[in-house]
Amino acid sequence: MELVLALGIGGLTGAGVWLLLRPRTYQVILGLSFISYAVNLFIFAMGRLSIDQAPIQEAGRFASLLQYDDPLPQALVLTAIVIGFAMTALFLVVLLASRGLAGTDHVDGKEPDE
Repeated sequence: MELVLALGIGGLTGAGVWLLLRPRTYQVILGLSFISYAVNLFIFAMGRLSIDQAPIQEAGRFASLLQYDDPLPQALVLTAIVIGFAMTALFLVVLLASRGLAGTDHVDGKEPDE
């Protein structure tokens, strides 16, 4: 499970960095989204991933010692998903306005010489 998660985070990060270095604005927006998803997975993995287990478990012989799963990473990821969706929508609106004003969707505003 850890290997799959690490490969997923690495793949999303690599694809995001590669897309950030592309010359078109839509690809840059996709790259930012991929990096955002990779960071969300990383934060979510910090909250002790466990499958088919209760969030509150007894830690030892004594019933007063309970071990809780950390809910903070889940709350941070949920907030980051909402903020990331709003950021992507704003970037797409700015992309459409920029393309309408400049006539091109290249990051530097110039078409490549062919």
